[in-house]
Amino acid sequence: MYHLTIQTHFAAAHNLVNYQGDCENLHGHNWKVEVQVSARDLDKAGLGIDFKVLKKETNNLLDLLDHKYLNDLEMFQGQSPSSENISRYLFDQLGQRLNSDNVRVEEVRVWESENACASYRLD
Repeated sequence: MYHLTIQTHFAAAHNLVNYQGDCENLHGHNWKVEVQVSARDLDKAGLGIDFKVLKKETNNLLDLLDHKYLNDLEMFQGQSPSSENISRYLFDQLGQRLNSDNVRVEEVRVWESENACASYRLD
């Protein structure tokens, strides 16, 4: 099994709902996003999936989040736009766009700082 990972980023504001502390207040992050996919086989060019395709699909999704107030977005209505929920949203959406007989989204990590990240994957 081959594993491919890309990193990209977005900036946005949010506040955590039902949180007792400073993060309940409006604040922002420069999030780093890591997406890992697996590929069973390689194509004729020796690729599991072209990094350009993986980056393009990821960045298309991040364009919906970038420089937005996440709490106002439809995908986070009824839930706090935490790093955990952002990672699951991206995982689900990328799976719909990329999963095939050969390629599977394995994990999405969302870093809200240099020292803290949340990830989502199917176990």
